[in-house]
Amino acid sequence: MKPEAAGDVWFYHLENSSLDQVLPGLLEKTIQRGWRALVRVREPALLAFLDERLWTWRDESFLAHGRADVDHADRQPILLTQGGGNPNRADALFLVDGAEATDVGDFARCLIIFDGQDAEALARAREQWKSLKQRGAAASYWRQTEEGTWSRAA
Repeated sequence: MKPEAAGDVWFYHLENSSLDQVLPGLLEKTIQRGWRALVRVREPALLAFLDERLWTWRDESFLAHGRADVDHADRQPILLTQGGGNPNRADALFLVDGAEATDVGDFARCLIIFDGQDAEALARAREQWKSLKQRGAAASYWRQTEEGTWSRAA
């Protein structure tokens, strides 16, 4: 097992796009790297929404994935969950909806995606940043430009 905060932690500050517009592209890049992904959410409704969205995010393609609460979760290249652990042996952990960043050291990279228009989400991300930095995480902050691209700001 890796040290508590050994992996890279990238904070993605959504300003001009929504989670369902950004997450599929980031997951696609993760899969192209040859990595597996684990997407952790807090709310069951968001889990169901993302499950549907990943099947339909583009007219010409979809992102193969599964949910942790069904059979063969361990085989999924992208796994959606509300729970902890790493059932699909993912390299990348995506934390959305304010999911807790307790086991980021178990992954090569953790991506914390938060809505910059939501004051509560912004405050939570700031607390996560502070906590992870204190635990020795290599954290970086990515801000969305008006064009929708990403710029590393810290």
